Amino acid sequence: MATPMAGTERLEAAKLRVAMPDALIKVKEFRGDTFLCVKRERIVEVVRFLKEDPDLQYDYFSECLGADYSKWDHERDLPGRFEVIYNLMSLRHASRIFVKIGVDDGEKVPTLRGVFIGAEYPEKEIADMFGLVFEGNELVGERFLMPDDWVGFPLRKEFPLGGEDVLFADSVRGPAVEDLSAPHAGESFEGKTGSEDVGGR
Repeated sequence: MATPMAGTERLEAAKLRVAMPDALIKVKEFRGDTFLCVKRERIVEVVRFLKEDPDLQYDYFSECLGADYSKWDHERDLPGRFEVIYNLMSLRHASRIFVKIGVDDGEKVPTLRGVFIGAEYPEKEIADMFGLVFEGNELVGERFLMPDDWVGFPLRKEFPLGGEDVLFADSVRGPAVEDLSAPHAGESFEGKTGSEDVGGR
């Protein structure tokens, strides 16, 4: 089925602009995808509207993910260091919509668990990897993906790369990844790619 349209505009954007004009910040089209940029505090209302509106029926929660823009020097869609991007699917129309919010450190993101139970684990993953807090779906006293004693949030831009020994069975520690790094065919190493010196060909 075709993507629902209202003239030359996506129907989702047109209906949201009428139903919640104060919630919609901007609509972005990029490489065939539509992004609805909305206010963080209105995310639950917006997603519930997209899900329950009989003309839209975005009733499938595909995923949500985080992004850290602290090192991004180009134009942004939203203020705030981080973005949370929700990927929703309408099975009725076989169409997809992305909903984005901006969030800074110290700000809480309302959980979508009450709208889509499938949001619980992706939100916890974002919380564990980026340090964002989803109100109503908090990590309490333990990590979700990382070990409980892990310090920091690995997907933040300032998090250091590598440098940790690998723990094997029987408490044997192996070398860190960078200690064993070796060039291989196809890898650029000292200006040589796939060369005799690097790839052995």
